[in-house]
Amino acid sequence: MRWTAYGATAAIGMLAACSSPAPDAAPTNRTATATTAAPTPTPTTAADTHTRPAPAEPRTFRDWAVACDNGARCTMASLAPGDAGDFPAFTLSVARDAGPAGGFALSLSAIEEKPAPAAIVVDGRSFALAGDGLTGARAAAVVAAMANGRAMQVRGRDGAALGAVSLAGASAALRYLDDRQGRVGTVTAAVARGTAPAARVPAAPALPVVVAPTPAGRPAAITPALLAAMQATGRCETKRPDGEPWTAEAHALGGGATLVLLPCSMGAYNEVQALFVVRDGKPAPARVDAPAGFAASGADPETPVPSVVNATFDGGVLSSYAKGRGLGDCGVAQAFVWDGAMLRLTDQNEMRECRGNPEFLPLWRVRVVRR
Repeated sequence: MRWTAYGATAAIGMLAACSSPAPDAAPTNRTATATTAAPTPTPTTAADTHTRPAPAEPRTFRDWAVACDNGARCTMASLAPGDAGDFPAFTLSVARDAGPAGGFALSLSAIEEKPAPAAIVVDGRSFALAGDGLTGARAAAVVAAMANGRAMQVRGRDGAALGAVSLAGASAALRYLDDRQGRVGTVTAAVARGTAPAARVPAAPALPVVVAPTPAGRPAAITPALLAAMQATGRCETKRPDGEPWTAEAHALGGGATLVLLPCSMGAYNEVQALFVVRDGKPAPARVDAPAGFAASGADPETPVPSVVNATFDGGVLSSYAKGRGLGDCGVAQAFVWDGAMLRLTDQNEMRECRGNPEFLPLWRVRVVRR
């Protein structure tokens, strides 16, 4: 069982909250949250499928959020009970791969430091936690108990209760998962179980392929004139809230192109960066094949230049992490790669419910082929 503790709670605010402190650093120890993991390049000569991104729509069933991505991998995440004023001591994420043999994987997270959990207890039945993950038959047994369960507790090594996970809506979320993966009426279903064989379950769909060059060369110099021109085009603030000038980042993309991350505005825990591509000393708004940053959540007004939030560029991957509030339990995380002409969405993870679960739901993923 992977158990991760996330520091103290932070100030609450709405998406794109505005005030002056610098944004928190994007977390790096979450599986599907804020910093979207860089897609592993596929060492093949596969052709680009030029698939238009279509991230899934998450659903909420009482105290559970669930989504199935374009590879039919489904993830459901527990939320703080709707009538609770405090954050839960633990949250649980349940993932299942597509296909006849697709199994479950469970992971616990703690918002604050807690003793390491040793067992999950559902209606008095205890399931021991050991190793670095709960998968296979043991995970399936927990899920089966959850499907009709009333109460779930997390207990420590001494048997003491460390916290509770609400099961309200868990059965409905599992039924939704059964439907989206084509398991209804088969022996593989978690709730909508039947007698049809596992062979009736559809195989996982093939993931889209994005072909992207390996970044190379040296980035263009960002002169004061070039900076001023981009700020004017992006309608960006020219100084930080503390009065200091912004510092733009420049990253070589190869083929004479430079990606510029231009700080444009700053809120309590979000810094918005406008995206430009410079060629031959001339800047132009970057082209992006999907809504980026706050635009991905529908919270961003129309802007003249695509933008990302709390961005990093590493290993040829542009990551964006738009936090819904300081705690980091809601928002949108994305990753993009440059295909020689535009930025292509390779990963999108999202949590729309600001209810204490820092594990975002995967909505979109691709295979990246470097050339």
